[in-house]
Amino acid sequence: MLLNHGIHLGYCTNIHRGETWDQTWATLRDYTLRVKDRVSPHQPYGIGLRLGDQASRELLVPGKIGEFKDWLAANNCYVFTINGFPYGSFHGTRVKEQVFLPDWTSKDRLDYTNRLFDILAQLLPPGASGSVSTLPGSHKTFPIGSDEINAIFENVRLCRQHIEEVSTATGHDLHLGFEPEPLGLFETSGEVLKFFGLYYDRHPQDKDFFKFIGLNYDTCHLAIEYETPKRALSRITGAGIRLSKLHFSSALKLKPTPDMVEKLRAFDEPVYFHQVIADYGPTTPLRRFKDLPDALHFAQTNPTELGEEWRVHFHIPLHAEPTDGFQSTRDHIEGTMDWLSQNPTKCQHIEMETYTWEVLPNEMRTGDVVDQLVKEYDWTLGEMRGRNLAS
Repeated sequence: MLLNHGIHLGYCTNIHRGETWDQTWATLRDYTLRVKDRVSPHQPYGIGLRLGDQASRELLVPGKIGEFKDWLAANNCYVFTINGFPYGSFHGTRVKEQVFLPDWTSKDRLDYTNRLFDILAQLLPPGASGSVSTLPGSHKTFPIGSDEINAIFENVRLCRQHIEEVSTATGHDLHLGFEPEPLGLFETSGEVLKFFGLYYDRHPQDKDFFKFIGLNYDTCHLAIEYETPKRALSRITGAGIRLSKLHFSSALKLKPTPDMVEKLRAFDEPVYFHQVIADYGPTTPLRRFKDLPDALHFAQTNPTELGEEWRVHFHIPLHAEPTDGFQSTRDHIEGTMDWLSQNPTKCQHIEMETYTWEVLPNEMRTGDVVDQLVKEYDWTLGEMRGRNLAS
C-alpha cells in the first residue's frame, strides 16, 4: 500500500509455502487477498513477492505473466518488490545454510537474480520503482578466498549491468538490495562499507553503481549485531549507499541465566538458521554462534561464561512482545522508523518479514496466519502514523 512520502508497505509472502508458480499464486489467492480485504479493502495493495528459482522459471512461460498481471489488476493489487534471497525450498524441510546457496560466486545466483528483474519490470505499474533483495554475497563458514571474492564482484558487476539495461529499456527505477545477516559475508554496517568499498577499488569508474545496487536493511539482523539504527543507517547512507529496501522484523533477546537458556530450547527447531550473538559488556568482544544448538551446547559446557545478553535470529511477530522472561528487539524497528521520519525520502520500499509462522511456539501465535499478518499491519501502521509516515 502507498503511504506518505511515496513509501510502499507490504508483507513478504515468504511466510507462505510455495516453490512452484502454481503454489505461489495459490497462496496469493488463499491468504494475501484475505489480508488485503482486512487492511486495504478499497485502496491499491502492494505485494512483497517471494519467487524461488523454480517459480521464476515457470512464470516466464509465455502467457503466464500476462495472466498474473490481469489478476493483479482485477484485485487492485500490485507488486513492488521481490525477495530473491531464498533460491530453493524455504519451508517444511531443512533450510539452514542452504538458504545461502547458490551464493554470489555462482552463475546460477546471477541468472536467477537477473530473471527476477526481468519479471519485476513486467509486473510493475508504469513508471514505478522496483526492488529485489538478495543474500550478503556468501556465508562466513563457506570457503571464501581471493578467487571467490573476485567471482562475487564479477557477478555483481554483471548483475548491475543487467539491471541498468532493463531499467533503460522499461523506464523503471530498478535496484538490488544486498541483505546483511549474522555470519553472512558481511553482517555489520562496517562490513557493508568494506564490501562496497572493495567493489569500488576494482571498478572506480562505475559512478552509477549505487543507482542500481544498494542495501536491504533488515531490522532483526542489525539488532542482533547490537547496532543502533540511527548510527547504522546514517553511516550506510552517509557513504552514498542506496537503501533499496527496509525489512521490518524482530529478533528474540534474553538475559542468559540457566533458567532462560533452558526455556530457549523451545525455539530450537531444525528448519532455519538461528544465529546467536552474546554480549559481554563494552570492553569485551561479542561472541557469535553459528546456530542455536551451538549456543545451547556452549551454555551447557561453560555455564559461567554466558555474558550479559543473547540475541537470537528467530523472527517473532512485530506486534507481540514475548513473555516468560524473553524480550524482542522491536525497539530497533521503532528506532528505524524514527530515523526514517527524519529522512523519509531515503527509502520507499518496506516489507514486514516474519517468515517463521510454521515454527513459532504455539503461545506466540495469534489466530491463523492471516490474523497474525493483520495484527502486524495494525501495529506497523499505527507506529508509522505516529511519525507522519502514514495517514
